[in-house]
Amino acid sequence: MTSARPGAALALLASTQLLLIMDTAIINVALPSVGEDLGSGSAGLSWVANAYLITFGGLLLLGGRTADLLGHRRLYLTGLGLLAAASAAGGLAGTAGTLIAARAAQGVGAALAAAAAFALLLGLFPDGPGRHKALGAFAAMGGLGGVLGTVLGGVLTDLLGWRSTFWLNVLVGLALGLLALRLLDGGTRSTQPGFDLGGALTATGGLGLVAYALVGAGESGWTSARTLVAGGAGLVLLAAFAVLESRIAHPLVPPAVLRRPALRDANILSALAQMALFPMFFLVSLYLQSVLGQSPLTGGLGLLPLSLVVVAVAPQTGRLIFRFGLRSTMTLGFALLFAGMVWLALALTADGTFAGTVLAPSLVLGVALPLVMVTTNVAATAEAAPKETGLASGLINTSQQFGSVLGLAVLVAVATASGGSSAAAQTSGFRSALLAGAAFAALAALLSVRLRLPVPAMAPRRQDPVGGTVE
Repeated sequence: MTSARPGAALALLASTQLLLIMDTAIINVALPSVGEDLGSGSAGLSWVANAYLITFGGLLLLGGRTADLLGHRRLYLTGLGLLAAASAAGGLAGTAGTLIAARAAQGVGAALAAAAAFALLLGLFPDGPGRHKALGAFAAMGGLGGVLGTVLGGVLTDLLGWRSTFWLNVLVGLALGLLALRLLDGGTRSTQPGFDLGGALTATGGLGLVAYALVGAGESGWTSARTLVAGGAGLVLLAAFAVLESRIAHPLVPPAVLRRPALRDANILSALAQMALFPMFFLVSLYLQSVLGQSPLTGGLGLLPLSLVVVAVAPQTGRLIFRFGLRSTMTLGFALLFAGMVWLALALTADGTFAGTVLAPSLVLGVALPLVMVTTNVAATAEAAPKETGLASGLINTSQQFGSVLGLAVLVAVATASGGSSAAAQTSGFRSALLAGAAFAALAALLSVRLRLPVPAMAPRRQDPVGGTVE
């Protein structure tokens, strides 16, 4: 795909990433107000958040491949339109059931838009410094989106009510769609005949059921009947998907693609990164509120310094890759992630302060986040042909989403294992959970050393496709 204004197109796509990440966080702050208004209990409220995560995670792979087949811009606009329509339904919802259904539909639209947006970015910027800069912008917007969602959720809910968080999606989604018509070309469309319906059904069903089991494990336990049945059924469908893909002429995910070492390993590393990072945001916010007694808005603002560091470091990640190499930069990122998680865990105290316990280690994590996100994305997409950009996008997005969901389920279970409600008991639980996250980061650091990279990703280039020179 080409664009007469690649910088403006990148800003549009990065803003889409900001919106989608923000949407995963903005509803969490509004949930208590939703419960009061709609008369829903805690179980129902949890599924207002979980319905989005399940459909989002379950449809990313299908969305990426569909973007290759139908056209990237077309699916991007479809996803934004569905997200806006579902958000309007959520803003008008009169019952918890209607709101949960709207959130599930939001997840569908978000999955289509996310996979297509990432594929559009890959089409705009060939592998090299230009793509590294673009992925840095994506990482910056992702880091900012989590905090902005928390802050805006508190501000909008306090001033205009929880429904305003849904109407914000409508306005932003429509604005992005109109800009896309002006800034984005039609995009790459695969000439491959046929569509792998069996693969689409088994992959989507399997991923959706596994996501359902993971988010349910945090509520009912890892050994509950619901978790075991859903997880088992999901794994059976994914096994059926693997068998189907090896036997048909035009598979949804060609087995040869998954045999590429860099792509496969980068997806694993990306999942491990999210298993540590995504729960960290949740746990730190919870610590600030439940132990230190801060308000939801103040707790969200506590993560702002981290996000500002992400925004500052992410655009420089391409220069680090050029100077030190992709693998060295990736390993550095995971080492900093490990160090930041351990420092944060050991610094937590029941009578601490934000400045004394959270601030300094969170700045280290702010440096680590863009390094690991940009480098794993670069490695996972370096070998993608133009007709495979949607597939590569779907794979890396799916890895990140399931890493987030799995990490949150595991680390929340660790944090609540003590069962105590005192400040000391909660602090001890948060410390144990963060140390578990540090173990994921340590494993990723060790694996990154052995990552085998394709030659284009390892060799520095002097020419920047976006314009200018790389210094």
